[in-house]
Amino acid sequence: MAHDLQAGLEAILRKVPVIPVLVIDNLGDAVPLARALSGGGLTVLEITLRTDAAAECIRAIRAEVADVIVGSGTVLDARQLDLSEELGCAFAVAPGATPSLIAAARDHAIALLPASATTSEAMLLLEQGYRFQKFFPAEPSGGAAYLSSLASPLPQVKFCPTGGLTQDNAPSYLKLVNVATVGGSWMAPRKLIGDHSWAAIANLAQAAASLKAAA
Repeated sequence: MAHDLQAGLEAILRKVPVIPVLVIDNLGDAVPLARALSGGGLTVLEITLRTDAAAECIRAIRAEVADVIVGSGTVLDARQLDLSEELGCAFAVAPGATPSLIAAARDHAIALLPASATTSEAMLLLEQGYRFQKFFPAEPSGGAAYLSSLASPLPQVKFCPTGGLTQDNAPSYLKLVNVATVGGSWMAPRKLIGDHSWAAIANLAQAAASLKAAA
Protein backbone atom coordinates (compact mmCIF):
# COMPACT_ATOMS: atom_id res chain seq x y z
CA MET A 1 0.00 0.00 0.00
CA ALA A 2 2.73 2.46 0.95
CA HIS A 3 4.53 1.88 -2.33
CA ASP A 4 1.43 2.76 -4.36
CA LEU A 5 0.58 5.86 -2.34
CA GLN A 6 4.10 7.23 -2.45
CA ALA A 7 5.48 5.59 -5.56
CA GLY A 8 8.78 7.13 -6.59
CA LEU A 9 8.79 9.56 -3.69
CA GLU A 10 11.77 8.12 -1.81
CA ALA A 11 14.08 8.58 -4.80
CA ILE A 12 12.93 12.19 -5.15
CA LEU A 13 13.41 13.00 -1.46
CA ARG A 14 16.88 11.47 -1.37
CA LYS A 15 18.02 13.27 -4.51
CA VAL A 16 18.93 16.47 -2.63
CA PRO A 17 19.67 17.25 1.04
CA VAL A 18 17.42 20.32 0.92
CA ILE A 19 14.20 20.91 -1.03
CA PRO A 20 13.53 24.62 -1.54
CA VAL A 21 10.00 25.55 -0.45
CA LEU A 22 9.08 28.41 -2.74
CA VAL A 23 6.46 31.16 -2.61
CA ILE A 24 6.50 32.86 -6.02
CA ASP A 25 4.39 35.97 -6.49
CA ASN A 26 5.26 36.80 -10.11
CA LEU A 27 5.32 34.46 -13.09
CA GLY A 28 8.34 36.27 -14.53
CA ASP A 29 10.44 35.20 -11.54
CA ALA A 30 9.70 31.49 -11.83
CA VAL A 31 12.12 30.34 -14.52
CA PRO A 32 15.15 32.43 -13.46
CA LEU A 33 14.58 31.35 -9.85
CA ALA A 34 14.42 27.68 -10.80
CA ARG A 35 17.56 28.06 -12.92
CA ALA A 36 19.42 29.75 -10.07
CA LEU A 37 18.48 27.00 -7.60
CA SER A 38 19.26 24.26 -10.10
CA GLY A 39 22.56 25.91 -10.94
CA GLY A 40 23.44 25.75 -7.26
CA GLY A 41 22.67 22.04 -7.17
CA LEU A 42 19.11 21.99 -5.80
CA THR A 43 17.14 20.17 -8.48
CA VAL A 44 13.97 19.27 -6.55
CA LEU A 45 11.62 22.21 -5.97
CA GLU A 46 8.40 22.56 -4.02
CA ILE A 47 6.23 25.37 -5.43
CA THR A 48 3.59 26.25 -2.85
CA LEU A 49 0.05 26.86 -4.09
CA ARG A 50 -0.19 29.98 -1.95
CA THR A 51 -0.13 32.61 -4.68
CA ASP A 52 -2.30 33.39 -7.68
CA ALA A 53 0.72 32.84 -9.92
CA ALA A 54 1.65 29.41 -8.51
CA ALA A 55 0.03 27.22 -11.15
CA GLU A 56 1.48 29.19 -14.07
CA CYS A 57 4.88 29.21 -12.35
CA ILE A 58 4.82 25.42 -12.16
CA ARG A 59 3.85 25.20 -15.84
CA ALA A 60 6.64 27.55 -16.86
CA ILE A 61 9.34 25.80 -14.83
CA ARG A 62 8.32 22.36 -16.11
CA ALA A 63 8.36 23.65 -19.68
CA GLU A 64 11.63 25.58 -19.56
CA VAL A 65 13.88 24.10 -16.85
CA ALA A 66 14.38 20.50 -17.84
CA ASP A 67 16.73 19.43 -15.06
CA VAL A 68 14.43 20.08 -12.09
CA ILE A 69 11.77 17.92 -10.47
CA VAL A 70 8.77 20.04 -9.51
CA GLY A 71 6.30 19.31 -6.75
CA SER A 72 3.39 21.30 -5.40
CA GLY A 73 3.17 22.51 -1.82
CA THR A 74 0.51 23.67 0.65
CA VAL A 75 -1.88 21.12 -0.85
CA LEU A 76 -5.00 21.13 1.32
CA ASP A 77 -7.75 19.30 -0.55
CA ALA A 78 -8.82 17.12 -3.47
CA ARG A 79 -9.12 20.12 -5.79
CA GLN A 80 -5.46 20.97 -5.27
CA LEU A 81 -4.48 17.34 -5.79
CA ASP A 82 -6.36 17.51 -9.10
CA LEU A 83 -4.51 20.69 -10.00
CA SER A 84 -1.15 19.19 -9.05
CA GLU A 85 -1.74 16.21 -11.33
CA GLU A 86 -3.00 18.43 -14.13
CA LEU A 87 0.18 20.52 -13.89
CA GLY A 88 2.33 17.39 -14.08
CA CYS A 89 3.83 17.74 -10.61
CA ALA A 90 6.00 14.81 -9.52
CA PHE A 91 4.72 14.97 -5.94
CA ALA A 92 2.42 16.97 -3.67
CA VAL A 93 3.19 18.20 -0.16
CA ALA A 94 0.58 18.94 2.51
CA PRO A 95 1.14 20.95 5.71
CA GLY A 96 -0.91 18.39 7.65
CA ALA A 97 -3.32 15.55 6.97
CA THR A 98 -7.11 15.48 7.10
CA PRO A 99 -9.35 12.45 6.58
CA SER A 100 -10.73 13.99 3.38
CA LEU A 101 -7.26 14.70 1.96
CA ILE A 102 -6.03 11.20 2.75
CA ALA A 103 -9.17 9.73 1.19
CA ALA A 104 -8.73 11.88 -1.93
CA ALA A 105 -5.08 10.85 -2.26
CA ARG A 106 -6.18 7.24 -2.74
CA ASP A 107 -7.94 8.30 -5.92
CA HIS A 108 -4.91 10.14 -7.30
CA ALA A 109 -1.74 8.79 -8.85
CA ILE A 110 0.42 11.64 -7.57
CA ALA A 111 2.63 10.78 -4.58
CA LEU A 112 1.53 12.70 -1.48
CA LEU A 113 3.86 13.78 1.31
CA PRO A 114 1.50 14.53 4.22
CA ALA A 115 2.69 16.16 7.44
CA SER A 116 2.68 15.13 11.06
CA ALA A 117 3.80 17.07 14.12
CA THR A 118 3.18 14.52 16.90
CA THR A 119 3.79 10.84 17.54
CA SER A 120 0.08 10.04 17.23
CA GLU A 121 -0.21 11.88 13.91
CA ALA A 122 2.82 10.02 12.59
CA MET A 123 1.30 6.70 13.69
CA LEU A 124 -2.05 7.49 12.08
CA LEU A 125 -0.35 8.33 8.78
CA LEU A 126 1.78 5.18 8.99
CA GLU A 127 -1.41 3.14 9.45
CA GLN A 128 -2.68 4.69 6.21
CA GLY A 129 0.47 3.63 4.38
CA TYR A 130 2.51 6.82 4.58
CA ARG A 131 6.06 5.85 5.40
CA PHE A 132 7.41 9.23 4.26
CA GLN A 133 6.08 12.25 6.09
CA LYS A 134 6.76 15.93 6.37
CA PHE A 135 7.49 17.05 9.95
CA PHE A 136 5.88 20.47 10.21
CA PRO A 137 6.33 22.99 11.69
CA ALA A 138 9.66 21.49 12.66
CA GLU A 139 11.25 24.07 14.94
CA PRO A 140 8.09 25.07 16.87
CA SER A 141 7.16 21.38 17.26
CA GLY A 142 10.31 20.43 19.14
CA GLY A 143 12.98 20.53 16.48
CA ALA A 144 15.66 17.95 15.84
CA ALA A 145 15.62 16.71 19.45
CA TYR A 146 11.94 15.80 19.19
CA LEU A 147 12.35 14.19 15.79
CA SER A 148 15.33 12.18 17.01
CA SER A 149 13.19 10.72 19.79
CA LEU A 150 10.76 9.26 17.23
CA ALA A 151 13.42 7.16 15.50
CA SER A 152 13.31 4.25 17.98
CA PRO A 153 9.54 3.81 18.37
CA LEU A 154 8.79 4.60 14.71
CA PRO A 155 11.79 3.36 12.71
CA GLN A 156 9.59 2.81 9.63
CA VAL A 157 8.89 6.53 9.21
CA LYS A 158 11.30 8.82 7.38
CA PHE A 159 10.73 12.55 7.61
CA CYS A 160 11.25 15.75 5.66
CA PRO A 161 11.33 18.39 8.42
CA THR A 162 10.23 21.85 7.29
CA GLY A 163 9.43 25.03 9.16
CA GLY A 164 12.04 27.27 10.74
CA LEU A 165 15.01 25.52 9.16
CA THR A 166 18.13 27.46 8.23
CA GLN A 167 21.57 26.77 6.84
CA ASP A 168 22.79 26.67 10.45
CA ASN A 169 20.27 24.29 11.99
CA ALA A 170 19.61 22.03 8.98
CA PRO A 171 22.66 19.83 9.73
CA SER A 172 21.20 18.87 13.13
CA TYR A 173 18.23 17.37 11.26
CA LEU A 174 20.17 15.86 8.37
CA LYS A 175 22.33 13.81 10.75
CA LEU A 176 19.25 11.96 12.07
CA VAL A 177 18.65 8.42 10.80
CA ASN A 178 14.93 9.12 10.32
CA VAL A 179 15.41 12.16 8.08
CA ALA A 180 15.49 11.67 4.30
CA THR A 181 15.86 15.34 3.39
CA VAL A 182 14.81 18.74 4.75
CA GLY A 183 12.73 21.56 3.33
CA GLY A 184 13.37 25.26 3.66
CA SER A 185 13.04 28.66 2.08
CA TRP A 186 16.22 30.28 3.35
CA MET A 187 18.02 30.00 0.01
CA ALA A 188 15.20 31.81 -1.81
CA PRO A 189 13.68 34.46 0.48
CA ARG A 190 11.04 36.69 -1.04
CA LYS A 191 13.29 39.76 -0.85
CA LEU A 192 16.03 38.16 -2.96
CA ILE A 193 13.42 36.92 -5.43
CA GLY A 194 11.85 40.37 -5.61
CA ASP A 195 15.27 41.96 -6.16
CA HIS A 196 16.07 39.38 -8.88
CA SER A 197 19.24 38.49 -6.97
CA TRP A 198 19.70 35.26 -8.87
CA ALA A 199 23.45 34.99 -8.25
CA ALA A 200 22.93 35.35 -4.50
CA ILE A 201 20.22 32.70 -4.60
CA ALA A 202 22.50 30.37 -6.57
CA ASN A 203 25.22 30.83 -3.94
CA LEU A 204 22.81 30.05 -1.11
CA ALA A 205 21.58 27.02 -3.03
CA GLN A 206 25.13 25.79 -3.51
CA ALA A 207 25.78 26.04 0.22
CA ALA A 208 22.56 24.15 0.96
CA ALA A 209 23.34 21.49 -1.64
CA SER A 210 26.69 20.86 0.07
CA LEU A 211 24.93 19.63 3.22
CA LYS A 212 24.70 15.86 3.59
CA ALA A 213 21.91 13.60 4.81
CA ALA A 214 22.86 10.75 7.15
CA ALA A 215 20.38 8.17 5.96
